[in-house]
Amino acid sequence: MSDVFADLVGQDEAVVELRRAAAAAAAVLRAGAADRAPALVAASPASDEEPAPAAGEMDPSSGMTHAWIFTGPPGSGRSVAARAFAAALQCVHGTGCGECPGCHTTMGGTHADVRMVVPEGLSIGVGEMRALVLRAASTPSGGRWQVVVIEDADRLTEAAGNALLKAIEEPPPRTVFLLCAPSTHPDDISVTIRSRCRVVPLRQPPAAAVAEVLVRRDGITPDVAQWAAAAAQGHVGRARRLARDPEARKRREAVLAVPRRLTGVGAAFDAASALIEAAEAEAEASVTESDTTERAALETALGAGGTGRGAAGAIRGAAGQLKELEKRQKSRATRAQRDALDRELVDLAGFYRDALTMALRAPVAPVHTDTAALAGAGAQKWDAEGSLRRLEAVLACRAAIEANVKPRIAVEAMMLALWKG
Repeated sequence: MSDVFADLVGQDEAVVELRRAAAAAAAVLRAGAADRAPALVAASPASDEEPAPAAGEMDPSSGMTHAWIFTGPPGSGRSVAARAFAAALQCVHGTGCGECPGCHTTMGGTHADVRMVVPEGLSIGVGEMRALVLRAASTPSGGRWQVVVIEDADRLTEAAGNALLKAIEEPPPRTVFLLCAPSTHPDDISVTIRSRCRVVPLRQPPAAAVAEVLVRRDGITPDVAQWAAAAAQGHVGRARRLARDPEARKRREAVLAVPRRLTGVGAAFDAASALIEAAEAEAEASVTESDTTERAALETALGAGGTGRGAAGAIRGAAGQLKELEKRQKSRATRAQRDALDRELVDLAGFYRDALTMALRAPVAPVHTDTAALAGAGAQKWDAEGSLRRLEAVLACRAAIEANVKPRIAVEAMMLALWKG
């Protein structure tokens, strides 16, 4: 295994900052160990040092603090950076070597003192956050740090945000909070939480850096890697999916065929239905297996299939837990559908972006090289203003869905706007 930061693509400045913070955190631990060992302190040149501060008392200017926010566009590696930093904090060398047990278990998701919060539904509720904060207050079992990583912190409900804020304002000793959000805008993260965190901004990685990673790490041929990196617009995970999954490529081709299909009102509604149904099918395929496994495991735990005297009564009394599971699974399915639809909209936005840059004769490479001819024809037909209006219609659709407008209504409105121009 290589260094824990190896998968953080195109983020050299952020990696330098996180390495410095991990080294400062390791120094805090060493100072604390020395303070607890008087004999060693007396023989050490550092015997005049103050006792090691708790996580919440650390000075951010020293390189380490107790609360962090990783921001950046989709695909920039927010969660990758947070997990890598968590591994560096648990590294026995304090560097994120990638070789020690702390690095291995953190990157593998099995470290006892690292808790990953990955929202499966549309939001993170207050009950889940309170339970997490309570567990985070315990002493690290490995003697280093309790680390809480919250992916998509922009999905915190107001009550959940308040519960997290209290923990950040009065952090337990040796506890570090790592939050991931698209930006520090109040719509994504509350101003009060933002004011108590150190921000690590990430940028969209360049296509060349993404392609290099696909070739080096995934063994993808250079030409395919370059195409996938450009088509994914700097999103590392999406680039890997396009390079390795034929079904993902077929779905992308269907989306990029939409501009040709918009010949009238009826065709616009048909295209909207096709887009929604494709997203639903992709989401269903991604959650069906996990849903079935979860239900079977819960039923077994509740006594399903048992032959004892109380087995039938036990499973009847479990109706409430099964209903709660179904509710969580429905929320996860909705989130998966919206994520799949958003990927389709990003592809469509890339097409109209290509048409706009061609209409303006901008000296930039197209996002979708395989549909460059079609985008060029559109640029001649619509001119720059028409291409811009269509691009704005796609972006407005994404914003509407994010604001909880029903996806079908938002997509139908977008298709009509694309047809009308």
